[in-house]
Amino acid sequence: MKTIGQSRAPAGEISGLLRAWSTGNRNALDRLIPIVYDELHRVARRCMKGERSGHSLQTTELINEAYMRLFDYRHMQWQDRAHFFAVSAQLMRRILVDHARRRNLKRGGAVRHVTLDEAVMVGSASNAGADIVALDDALSELARLDERKMQVVEMRFFGGLSVEETAEVLKVSPATVMREWSSAKAWLYHELGGPRESGPMEANR
Repeated sequence: MKTIGQSRAPAGEISGLLRAWSTGNRNALDRLIPIVYDELHRVARRCMKGERSGHSLQTTELINEAYMRLFDYRHMQWQDRAHFFAVSAQLMRRILVDHARRRNLKRGGAVRHVTLDEAVMVGSASNAGADIVALDDALSELARLDERKMQVVEMRFFGGLSVEETAEVLKVSPATVMREWSSAKAWLYHELGGPRESGPMEANR
């Protein structure tokens, strides 16, 4: 895969390549990646925001591994650019979690669960060293309780998608995304750190 920057490409060109890839055009992905590389790099940086400096897996390697895994999605019915980046964010999150779990097993230690500051959870520019494994465990529990809320967090926090782009992928209104985003942030904050009062999702445990 060529790790080169992209010139801004029309959304229609990206969507066209995604459709071609879905219908069996093997060259479409290779043509697509250089076009969207800069945005994939942005997604990778967001996914790695909570990782320590000197992490053995760097952003370029994360993108390369995600690229290899994307071949398994060649039959997916891609909707548009936003859908592609939502799936890419999901893949990168999974790669980082798998990497972290392997690292912990090699060290013979238990996975370290830490308290996450709410500022980190809402995707601020600051970094409090969030533990990707603890976050993944919490998101897995959130998915069990309410999968759409988990998807909203994944797309917005990891993928950096806007409210409108997230709404487009999930086929809901922007107002619904905002409501789910606010509720999911509050639930995750309490799940990972502070005391939690019973709420609609908690009642479904």
